[in-house]
Amino acid sequence: MTAPLDKRFPRWVTEQQDLLDVLGRVAPGTGIRFAVERVVSQGNGALVVIGSGPDIERISAGGFKLVDTDFSPAMLAELAKLDGAIILDEDIKQILAANVHMIPDPAIVTDETGARFRTAERLARSTGRLIIAVSEERRQGFLFFGDRKEPLKSPTEVLLRINGELHTLERFRYRLTRADERLARSRAEDQVTLGAALAVLQQIELLHRICIRLEHLAVGLGEERSMVELQVSDIMDGVQEIGDKVWGDFFRDRENWNSGWFDLLQSRPLQDLYDTEGLCAILGLGSPDTRLVPLGA
Repeated sequence: MTAPLDKRFPRWVTEQQDLLDVLGRVAPGTGIRFAVERVVSQGNGALVVIGSGPDIERISAGGFKLVDTDFSPAMLAELAKLDGAIILDEDIKQILAANVHMIPDPAIVTDETGARFRTAERLARSTGRLIIAVSEERRQGFLFFGDRKEPLKSPTEVLLRINGELHTLERFRYRLTRADERLARSRAEDQVTLGAALAVLQQIELLHRICIRLEHLAVGLGEERSMVELQVSDIMDGVQEIGDKVWGDFFRDRENWNSGWFDLLQSRPLQDLYDTEGLCAILGLGSPDTRLVPLGA
């Protein structure tokens, strides 16, 4: 069985979902994103910790606590004029403390330069909290979570990237159509080869990976992401059905493909998806020229 498609966006559900959920929390149009943009426009830096608890308190020193202080972009931007970290509650509803000196474990490896960014990376890795660091020099915000670091790009910059990826998606969709047509002609002539059938699944997995990149980028548009979702949905219409049919007709009886074509190809490095002959060998399928007969035919 292939993984189910997410109805909000034409992609297969993957481990990327945690990343997308995190990016959605700081997308353009949210209060915290307005706050970051305000800090940047002021020419200030900032270190913002989202979430509190004993783990944060153990590595905090100094600063001052705020009682019943609702979060607002203006208030956070004002507090960013101080040197220390700003601590918010998990729901980004209240500002709990400001001008706090954070002391994460210095033994945690970091590739960052600058005290604020080294602290942000170590906090993210040691606490699992979402950390935002704003650079005065680069005039940009960055999100740290776990071992990841994501720049908070402007919607204009994101849209340029999205347009490029959409053109790439259209080109690969055309390639899939051509591969599927070649397979259909071969089938009509009883001349289907392993390489021709596998090439269709390879093209679909390449499309899937472009979709993941697009969804990642579309989150950066905030509420405007729906237009990108509609375009991708239109381009990807019928793609999963093509893959399921090819797998069901030619591969479902193979022992190492019991979990489905999608799961197997998803685990392969990118270069394998451009090398049908090499992929046949890696998967133990035989020569690409091997003749296939549709199952049940």
